[in-house]
Amino acid sequence: MKSRNKWITVLLSVLLSFIIGSNFDFSQVEAKSNSGELKVAMEANYQPYNWTQTTNANGAVPIEGSNEYANGYDVKIAKIIGKQLHRKVVVVKTEWDGLLPALTSGKADLIIAGMSPTAERAKAINFSNAYRNSTFVVITKINSKYANAKTLNDFKGAKLTAQQGTSHYALIKQLKGAKRQPAMRDFAAMRQSLISGTIDGYVAEDTESTSFKMVDPDIKAIPISEMAGFNVSKEDSTTAIGIAKPNKQLLKEVNHVLGTIPNSQRTKLMTTAIKQQPKTDDKKKGKNGKSEPWLVSMWKQYGGMILNGIGMTLLLALVGTIAGFFIGLFVGIIRTIPTPTSQGKKWLLKIVNWLLAVYIEIFRGTPMMVQAAVIYYGIAQFWHINIDRTIAALVIVSINTGAYLAEIIRGGIISTPEGQFEAASALGMTHNQRMWHIILPQAIKNCLPSITNEFIVNIKDTSVLSIISVSELFFVGTTVASQTFKFFPTYLTISAIYLLLTFTTTRIFNLIEKHLQGSKNYNLMANQVQVGATKDTEANK
Repeated sequence: MKSRNKWITVLLSVLLSFIIGSNFDFSQVEAKSNSGELKVAMEANYQPYNWTQTTNANGAVPIEGSNEYANGYDVKIAKIIGKQLHRKVVVVKTEWDGLLPALTSGKADLIIAGMSPTAERAKAINFSNAYRNSTFVVITKINSKYANAKTLNDFKGAKLTAQQGTSHYALIKQLKGAKRQPAMRDFAAMRQSLISGTIDGYVAEDTESTSFKMVDPDIKAIPISEMAGFNVSKEDSTTAIGIAKPNKQLLKEVNHVLGTIPNSQRTKLMTTAIKQQPKTDDKKKGKNGKSEPWLVSMWKQYGGMILNGIGMTLLLALVGTIAGFFIGLFVGIIRTIPTPTSQGKKWLLKIVNWLLAVYIEIFRGTPMMVQAAVIYYGIAQFWHINIDRTIAALVIVSINTGAYLAEIIRGGIISTPEGQFEAASALGMTHNQRMWHIILPQAIKNCLPSITNEFIVNIKDTSVLSIISVSELFFVGTTVASQTFKFFPTYLTISAIYLLLTFTTTRIFNLIEKHLQGSKNYNLMANQVQVGATKDTEANK
């Protein structure tokens, strides 16, 4: 009994020490409604419209739930709006697919993310007047056979793509003979695909080519908007601000502010944003005057961001696995209770078992990314309960892990030899006493390898929580890759960090498992007096 309590105390102490020692800010756990803030949703990963940086240089604004900042053309427009509305701008960083859910669920007040006001989107949200007009280009390599295309037919055979969920993807159909590749989730993925040669080009706005060319002179933008036969609607060639349908007053106020910004000022803001966007400097010098390796310079600039991502990943995995273990333990015990003799208790147990089976099937049968979107955005949209993203992430990982561990622990319980139950019953133990003192210690010890595996899976699977903007390791790595344009080295570094985390976790749990197994120096056929080392026996003689 004392040994069991000791291990529980150790686990709780480790958890508490980790949380205290991490960079996690509990002041951000409580999601508070603040009318003095103007929450703006954007990717913060689409230069020069918006990007992420580690300081508030050049007038950057804070990103909600992190120690990072956002800047760019969209941020500059948002600051003008916030100033005239007397509200402080705070960026809600999320992936493109999460922008509309963030707005409709009340997580954000505006979407300012280079979004076109298409008719399909207008069914879900309202749009302001345009704050920028764009022309379209195909971005390809300067040595590509399509780099000198003059007509839409010159792209025959080209492997082209565009960002998922945008109107750009449909424009590829106008390039006769082009082979439309699957749409990609963001510009970082498209840039990497172009650099690696898996695609011949991608369709984007002219600002994307200007931004990309500043860090990679080996790309070329082909202006398809100027080619004969190319047609694009006004709504697809403009950029507007998204506002929730019920918020009519805010829509009116935003349109009024946009009307006070002349085109000359907007052009100046975009030019400034292009100059201020993060740049890659492969020739950066160290203190000794020599060029620094890319990894060293990257770590100096983004090391704090990566450490925060590691801390968040470990926090989610550790808390999720521990909480999931206790959930799984509870469910596993309930599902192995013997059938009661009382008719009322029998039906009650059947109902409880049915509910627990539904819980297990739902959370084992659906992707954690979908669960995250439903819990984080769905609860806010339908029940108007605003849950902080970190708390939501902890809950999601915990209940997801609990569903898997429930079956693992149940299997450990029912695999315990029947003789153990019979011997405990012969000693007059109750069911609870049998479970706590005899069965569970053996079952948990046998399940430890599976629990270790679940912890490792959690370390890796937290990457799907980027759908609700949790700044875990992979989400941070994607940001760094898009800022530095060093995709392969960045993702290789992130992979090495994941490997180090999982390898260390495996070694720690192996030590715990070895400790729980105890000493193997025993003889079942000998009595206590006969057990001992040979040298001890000779010494006694």
